Amino acid sequence: MPQIRDMQRLAYLRPDGFALALVAAVALASLLPGRGEGAALVAGAANLAIGLLFFLHGARLTRAAALAGAVHWRLHLAVLGATFLLFPLLGLLLQPLLAGLMPPALVLGVLFLCALPSTVQSSVAFTSIAGGNVPAAVFSASTSSMLGTVLTPLLIGLLAQVHGGGPAMASVKPILLQLLAPFLLGQLLHPRIGGWSRRHARLLGLVDRGSILLIVYAAFGEAVAGGLWRQLSPAALALLAAVDAGLLIVALFLTTWGSRRLGFSRADEITIVFCGSKKSMAIGIPMAGLLFAGRSVGMIVLPVMLFHQIQLFVCAMLARRYAGAPIAGP
Repeated sequence: MPQIRDMQRLAYLRPDGFALALVAAVALASLLPGRGEGAALVAGAANLAIGLLFFLHGARLTRAAALAGAVHWRLHLAVLGATFLLFPLLGLLLQPLLAGLMPPALVLGVLFLCALPSTVQSSVAFTSIAGGNVPAAVFSASTSSMLGTVLTPLLIGLLAQVHGGGPAMASVKPILLQLLAPFLLGQLLHPRIGGWSRRHARLLGLVDRGSILLIVYAAFGEAVAGGLWRQLSPAALALLAAVDAGLLIVALFLTTWGSRRLGFSRADEITIVFCGSKKSMAIGIPMAGLLFAGRSVGMIVLPVMLFHQIQLFVCAMLARRYAGAPIAGP
């Protein structure tokens, strides 16, 4: 039995297959970036993949399960506050400190990371493992994801314009339409295709991940052709990893401390911690392709990709710790 438990712990610590596939996509883009007509074809395919991703997000977003947790309005406000207020504030505080240490595109990527919505799948999964309020997690994470299609472009427009270098606010409206139109179409078709999408969840998951890999390859291929690896030093990459880890640790600490100070139950605390500390790579990477078209998208999404793996690693350990801890308090 102790050996089985040790193997289970190790399973949670190893990188997931998708993270390894992302590394492979970056390596392929570094060795064989698209050029000329090939780059144009890859960029067109990536734009189609963005629309497909947001359509699938809308089509698969179940309403009944999410509405089961809708009554916990204080919890949802806490999650949304952590996602769309705490993180952007941390990003603004970090920006002047990082400006002289990282390339501008990487600093912009950190701000973009801070403006992203929460994840749905991993937030709910970790909440379930830890023994949290799963219906509330479904509602909070889903609401964050929906609001993110509007709030993230607006937030990054405001955050980046404070110090310059972000997308112009005038360009946010067409981007919102590009993101919202397929998402809302998926929602409208949910009664017709929601059951089909659940029955074929494995296949659609492959489409999801394949689309993201294509977008990553397109973004990094363009960046490599523009000299990404000549501009990014190993020291800057190590600093970025430290910044991402620091952001996650601060978010985990403040969401834990805040939920206890506000008198939430243990199950609700778990939900706030896991939903309020996550950032969605599935939304972030395709959104970056639209928000920062013509810029160093590959470098801008690096903080998001790195944060994704760090949050999986840290939150897996934290969920197991919650699950094994004795229940105390309300």
